[in-house]
Amino acid sequence: MDRGVEYVAYLTQSELGRHGTARHQTSTNRPKQCTDNAHTEPFFHTLKTELVHLRKFENDVEAVAAIVEFVDFYNRERFHSGIGYQSPASYVRALG
Repeated sequence: MDRGVEYVAYLTQSELGRHGTARHQTSTNRPKQCTDNAHTEPFFHTLKTELVHLRKFENDVEAVAAIVEFVDFYNRERFHSGIGYQSPASYVRALG
Protein backbone atom coordinates (compact mmCIF):
# COMPACT_ATOMS: atom_id res chain seq x y z
CA MET A 1 0.00 0.00 0.00
CA ASP A 2 1.34 3.42 -0.95
CA ARG A 3 1.52 5.54 2.16
CA GLY A 4 3.64 8.29 0.62
CA VAL A 5 6.72 7.43 2.65
CA GLU A 6 8.56 10.48 1.33
CA TYR A 7 5.88 12.70 2.85
CA VAL A 8 6.00 11.20 6.32
CA ALA A 9 9.80 11.18 6.67
CA TYR A 10 11.06 13.18 9.64
CA LEU A 11 13.06 15.70 7.59
CA THR A 12 10.19 16.28 5.19
CA GLN A 13 7.72 16.77 8.01
CA SER A 14 10.14 19.13 9.75
CA GLU A 15 10.54 21.23 6.61
CA LEU A 16 6.77 21.27 6.00
CA GLY A 17 6.22 22.38 9.58
CA ARG A 18 8.77 25.16 9.13
CA HIS A 19 6.63 26.47 6.27
CA GLY A 20 3.34 26.07 8.14
CA THR A 21 2.08 23.01 6.25
CA ALA A 22 0.51 20.35 8.45
CA ARG A 23 0.91 16.64 7.78
CA HIS A 24 -2.77 16.17 6.92
CA GLN A 25 -2.29 18.61 4.02
CA THR A 26 0.23 16.35 2.29
CA SER A 27 -0.37 13.47 -0.07
CA THR A 28 -0.82 10.59 2.35
CA ASN A 29 -3.74 8.23 2.60
CA ARG A 30 -5.20 7.11 5.87
CA PRO A 31 -4.23 3.53 6.71
CA LYS A 32 -6.27 1.05 4.61
CA GLN A 33 -7.93 3.92 2.69
CA CYS A 34 -6.30 3.65 -0.74
CA THR A 35 -8.99 5.82 -2.33
CA ASP A 36 -8.26 8.96 -0.28
CA ASN A 37 -6.26 10.49 -3.13
CA ALA A 38 -8.00 8.76 -6.03
CA HIS A 39 -8.93 12.05 -7.70
CA THR A 40 -5.57 13.76 -7.26
CA GLU A 41 -3.28 10.91 -8.30
CA PRO A 42 -4.25 11.05 -12.02
CA PHE A 43 -3.62 14.80 -12.02
CA PHE A 44 -0.12 14.43 -10.62
CA HIS A 45 0.61 11.62 -13.08
CA THR A 46 -0.46 13.88 -15.95
CA LEU A 47 1.51 16.84 -14.57
CA LYS A 48 4.66 14.74 -14.38
CA THR A 49 4.31 13.04 -17.76
CA GLU A 50 3.16 16.08 -19.73
CA LEU A 51 5.33 18.74 -18.10
CA VAL A 52 7.82 17.90 -15.38
CA HIS A 53 9.60 14.94 -17.01
CA LEU A 54 9.75 16.66 -20.40
CA ARG A 55 11.87 19.66 -19.45
CA LYS A 56 14.59 20.93 -17.17
CA PHE A 57 13.74 24.06 -15.23
CA GLU A 58 16.45 26.63 -14.65
CA ASN A 59 15.10 27.65 -11.23
CA ASP A 60 12.11 27.42 -8.89
CA VAL A 61 10.46 30.54 -10.33
CA GLU A 62 10.46 29.02 -13.82
CA ALA A 63 9.10 25.72 -12.50
CA VAL A 64 6.29 27.37 -10.53
CA ALA A 65 5.31 29.53 -13.52
CA ALA A 66 5.20 26.47 -15.79
CA ILE A 67 3.11 24.52 -13.27
CA VAL A 68 0.65 27.41 -12.83
CA GLU A 69 0.30 27.62 -16.62
CA PHE A 70 -0.18 23.85 -16.85
CA VAL A 71 -2.88 23.84 -14.15
CA ASP A 72 -4.74 26.57 -15.99
CA PHE A 73 -4.49 24.58 -19.25
CA TYR A 74 -5.51 21.36 -17.45
CA ASN A 75 -8.64 22.97 -16.03
CA ARG A 76 -9.73 25.18 -18.93
CA GLU A 77 -8.60 23.46 -22.13
CA ARG A 78 -7.48 19.85 -21.68
CA PHE A 79 -10.16 17.28 -22.44
CA HIS A 80 -10.79 14.57 -19.83
CA SER A 81 -12.27 11.20 -20.76
CA GLY A 82 -13.90 10.77 -17.34
CA ILE A 83 -16.17 13.76 -17.91
CA GLY A 84 -17.19 13.19 -21.50
CA TYR A 85 -14.11 14.56 -23.26
CA GLN A 86 -14.56 18.11 -22.10
CA SER A 87 -12.50 20.39 -19.89
CA PRO A 88 -13.25 20.58 -16.16
CA ALA A 89 -14.26 24.23 -16.59
CA SER A 90 -16.75 23.30 -19.33
CA TYR A 91 -18.06 20.43 -17.23
CA VAL A 92 -18.67 22.68 -14.23
CA ARG A 93 -20.35 25.34 -16.41
CA ALA A 94 -22.68 22.68 -17.83
CA LEU A 95 -23.72 21.67 -14.31
CA GLY A 96 -25.11 25.17 -13.83
